[in-house]
Amino acid sequence: MSEFPHTVYVVDDDAGMLESTQWLLESVGLQVRPYADGRQFLNAVNPEETGCVVLDIRMPGLGGLNVQEELQKRGSQLPIIFVSGHADVPIVVRAFKSGAFDFIEKPFNEQLLLDSIQQALQEHQKTSRQQRGDQHTDALITSLTRREKDVFIPLAQGYTSREIAEQLDIGIKTIDLYRARVMKRLGVERVPDVTGIAVAIGLLDPTNLRKK
Repeated sequence: MSEFPHTVYVVDDDAGMLESTQWLLESVGLQVRPYADGRQFLNAVNPEETGCVVLDIRMPGLGGLNVQEELQKRGSQLPIIFVSGHADVPIVVRAFKSGAFDFIEKPFNEQLLLDSIQQALQEHQKTSRQQRGDQHTDALITSLTRREKDVFIPLAQGYTSREIAEQLDIGIKTIDLYRARVMKRLGVERVPDVTGIAVAIGLLDPTNLRKK
């Protein structure tokens, strides 16, 4: 998944508002994909892209809240900035409870919208990086052999090669070999980094480390 350029999806059934919003965003260098209705947008959106959605709350057919619900069903994490000229408290509350990033009333201040979009893009990019990092780490752990996994956890807990050898009833030289292979596969040089990886992916409780 490419992080650049960001894609801002703009969904609004008001042709004039759609065009002016697109012009505004493109004027500051953003890549924009405009859609006149919710269904058209859902048929075209790529949830793997880094970006956000500027979504009108009230539209004929599929309204903004329905679009939000459908995106959630698809597992999309694109931040949604709702815009509306007819917002009432229950709608705003429902939007935020369902995870909306922001809610801006029309006619909106251009800088307010731009600031909100920038924040949404930064947040989504950060989240995407973290997810890719987690997926990469999971793949590395999965690639370990059974014996390497046997060494990985006690190593992460802070046990020495001698202590791990006693636990597994294997020679110290063999443990040193597996230890080196584990660290090479994980791309780390220090035991604390092994510990950090194990804690980050949930294989090790940080309270269950070896007491020095």
